[in-house]
Amino acid sequence: MVLVVLASLIGAPAPAHASRADLALDVLSGRPDQVTGGDARVRVRQSRGGKLKVLRNGEDVTAAFERTRDGFEGVVTGLTDGDNTITAVAWPYRESLRVRNHPIEGPVFSGPHQYPFLCKTERGGLGPPAVDNQDGQGMRVAGGWSRDCFAPTAGDRLYRSTDGTYKAMPDGRPADMSTTTLLDGRTVDFVVRRERGVINRFLYSIAMIEDGWNGRAVYRFDGGVAIGHDQGTLGGGALDPYPLGKGYAILHSSGTRTSTHYNLILGGETALMVKERFIEQHGLPLYTVGLGGSGGAIQQYIYGQNHGDRVIDAAIPQYSYPDMVTQTIHVGDCELLERYMDHNPRWARWDDRTALIGMNASDTAANRYTGKPGSDECVSGWRGLTPLTMNPLWTSNNDPEWQLMDPPGVKDTVQWTHWDDVRTVYGLDASGYARSTWDNVGVQYGLKALADGVLTPAEFLDVNAKAGSWKEAAAMVQEGCPFVPSACPADFDPWSARNINQGDPAPRRTGDPVAIRNVQRSGLVFKGDIDIPVIDWRHYLEDQLDMHNAHQSFASRQRMLNHDGRAGNQVIWFTDARPDGPRFDQTPEALQVIDAWMANIRKYPARGVTGNKPSQAVDRCFATDGTQLAAGPHVWDGILDRRAPGACTRQFPLYSTTRVVAGGPLEGGVYKCRLQPVDRAVARGLYGSWKPTADERARLGQIFPTGVCDY
Repeated sequence: MVLVVLASLIGAPAPAHASRADLALDVLSGRPDQVTGGDARVRVRQSRGGKLKVLRNGEDVTAAFERTRDGFEGVVTGLTDGDNTITAVAWPYRESLRVRNHPIEGPVFSGPHQYPFLCKTERGGLGPPAVDNQDGQGMRVAGGWSRDCFAPTAGDRLYRSTDGTYKAMPDGRPADMSTTTLLDGRTVDFVVRRERGVINRFLYSIAMIEDGWNGRAVYRFDGGVAIGHDQGTLGGGALDPYPLGKGYAILHSSGTRTSTHYNLILGGETALMVKERFIEQHGLPLYTVGLGGSGGAIQQYIYGQNHGDRVIDAAIPQYSYPDMVTQTIHVGDCELLERYMDHNPRWARWDDRTALIGMNASDTAANRYTGKPGSDECVSGWRGLTPLTMNPLWTSNNDPEWQLMDPPGVKDTVQWTHWDDVRTVYGLDASGYARSTWDNVGVQYGLKALADGVLTPAEFLDVNAKAGSWKEAAAMVQEGCPFVPSACPADFDPWSARNINQGDPAPRRTGDPVAIRNVQRSGLVFKGDIDIPVIDWRHYLEDQLDMHNAHQSFASRQRMLNHDGRAGNQVIWFTDARPDGPRFDQTPEALQVIDAWMANIRKYPARGVTGNKPSQAVDRCFATDGTQLAAGPHVWDGILDRRAPGACTRQFPLYSTTRVVAGGPLEGGVYKCRLQPVDRAVARGLYGSWKPTADERARLGQIFPTGVCDY
């Protein structure tokens, strides 16, 4: 039931505001049915009639309104929870608008609040959370309990010191005050005015230069991976000196950091509420551009898809993936295959492992688990995320403040999985565990390597017989070393082998069809439905075996093409980071290009997003020092088409995933493949030049009794 409501709220168009030519009302700070906190910025457009009068639930609030260039604007306060009516009267005309208000602690559409929930207002500089006198699973505070972690809003002034740090602003001008040059060329003291508080139970920050806001806003999203039940803390991006120094306002929340949680339905709701607060305080910005890497990039794609331009009008996703939830599909294969390869001399040479995992591997890269040379992206980038996602008994959250929760030991009652963190989407099974999408039935690991002659038929059969699958949540046990430090060094199990279904042939796991259906319609999966300017930028980190693998930018593009055949609003930039890591940040240039792009859209709205691209809003790639190597519509040829490789394609080799090697599409996202009988797969030439003998067909049938994937 919750999921149906979520889907309807996310996908529904915004309700039309009153549109009569003589008198019209609309809510500028958000959708009329999603107002929060008891206030809303309202605009009245009047072309004829007498003196304007505005009523809130019959009470005169005209004094809150001021004349603007296109009518009257004001922040209407005192809205009660539930339905309210705002009425504009200019005799003989009268127009009303229904507004639905929700509490500032939420929820609006994300579903029931998650408990237990760890408060961090004091750590965030806002003092202890306010007592709400609700017992159980809350934070103990002086005089009572706090379940929703609220704290009063606080404002302060900071200045940026010449040593690069922020300090509290004294009464006079400090000797170490730095200056900054704004977009309009003025040089001013680097003094920042900041507001902090709690919205939707998460900490938020709104910051801007004190005497030089340029009318533009950046919503700063942060990455990381966490399993919720935590208010989180504000990140350093809340005071990002570059955009602040150019005059941008910065919006930020601990609820839009994936190091706090990965429920992007809740995250989108939080972003809408923070944006609402900003508009109520400062008015509509010229535009709001998203900025952030990894999970911060995912949020831009997801919120741009789910909420259009209501959160961000443009996006600069960095080190992006299309979404997080479909990454679990292939990342869940990592430890299955690593366990197999680590115990098989055939795979002692690390460079060979790309044939199975698709990701980059290196014989010389350092391996922090073995202390020897040799690693791959599964190990260096993703190790530990499988138990974090799937094992309800394992968590890295050992924050001592959990000891202040009531009742004692409440942390141990949590199912610490991604599935349970977003149980409002995935749902619960009959045993009370969150449903899981993970499935590898019919997946033929190493299929492409077999067809290319890199794997022998015997090797192909062996890995698929022995890779295994993950146990169901109810059958999982506590992890060993290195995930439980007290188990080290004797109980070394970096593969989570104790939670793998093993055998010969080892059973595969079927994903829960309800969970798969729910997540696909939830708004957590990026399906390519986005129509705002996007500059997808990343450092090329493949040689460092970094988890932010470069093909993910093109996975997003392909999903956009799959959606409606168009992806002209997305441009992809790579900056080289070889041989010693990132040296140059392309973000300032991306912000400049976005600014020109948005100016064009304001000037020529009929041309749309793609028709307003400035000359630099094209696919590009850059050298390590930031100088351009190539630019234009064909620099990435050969990745998503059959053209000869373009200039950037040749410069930056791409890798893939286990599921791409198994025959799946580059854009990923296939939770459960369609199956075909083994005999049909053989007849179709799926195995290249290999023509299985009768015994080999029988072995395939034993490994894949229900058939193999037909992608």
